[in-house]
Amino acid sequence: MLGVHSIWEWAAFAAIIGFMLVLDLGVFHKKSHKVSIKESLAWTAIWITLSLMFNAWIFHSMGEQKGLEFLSGYVIEKSLSVDNIFVISLIFSYFRVPPQYQHRVLFWGVLGALVFRIIFIFAGVALIQKFNWMIYVFGGFLVITGLKMLREEEKTIEIEANPLIRFIKKFAKISPNFDGEKFRTILNGKKVFTPLFLVLVMIETTDIIFAVDSIPAVLAITSDPYIVFTSNVFAILGLRSLYFALNGVMEMFEYINYALAGILVFVGVKMIISPWFHMPTIISVGVIFTLLLASILASIYFPKKNKKLPKPQI
Repeated sequence: MLGVHSIWEWAAFAAIIGFMLVLDLGVFHKKSHKVSIKESLAWTAIWITLSLMFNAWIFHSMGEQKGLEFLSGYVIEKSLSVDNIFVISLIFSYFRVPPQYQHRVLFWGVLGALVFRIIFIFAGVALIQKFNWMIYVFGGFLVITGLKMLREEEKTIEIEANPLIRFIKKFAKISPNFDGEKFRTILNGKKVFTPLFLVLVMIETTDIIFAVDSIPAVLAITSDPYIVFTSNVFAILGLRSLYFALNGVMEMFEYINYALAGILVFVGVKMIISPWFHMPTIISVGVIFTLLLASILASIYFPKKNKKLPKPQI
């Protein structure tokens, strides 16, 4: 299902992303190393610039409405990824992943996330197009998730409770130590998985969980699969560099969860009332930016008692 977009538009997008991924892992990160704040900020700027250039092309070739839909979807996905960054930090801390191997895990985690995202997006679009009442299901789910987020004081993650981790440990041999950046190694003459592979599994499964929130949120803005997918991909691909840039200062954003909860409730209500009232996309963009800006300013000028994130034990 390509929608109203040609195969060439999809191919051009795939070529851009493929080139950037090869450049990223094959050139700049060919050798494992600890990603510095300066490097992460540079890559964050590159991905944001590339995203805005793509957005400008959409404005020019597809019109203002599609351009605003992409921008809104991109901002929503980027905002919700803040929670994902927090969980990634906890996973790396739990497994004591050396800094020089973290980029590799995130790179392959992102590739897996892209596969699952496109499945979720096309499935979601197909459900909404075939069963109109699904917009109420998605909308209600977002509202409930947003309200639930407001009640959460602290985020925790139970690694051992993850069913995939338990399954792997039950049926596969796991090395007690890392072997560089390898996901598999040789132990006592037998091939076994390394702890780095378990980290990759955790990151993949948590991304799937976050996609359950973020995909319906973007579908509340547009049901165009091209816009939904491209905005998601650009936001996700910038997630790795954003993680290294924000990981050390995330404790500053004490009120970000209120903004994220507000965004989910807002887009959920927007989806529910869409059959009777079409909210202009420019208003949606304005509400999302206002909530994020308010949370940042509140964190700066009205800080709570700081609760710092656990530091990775390496």
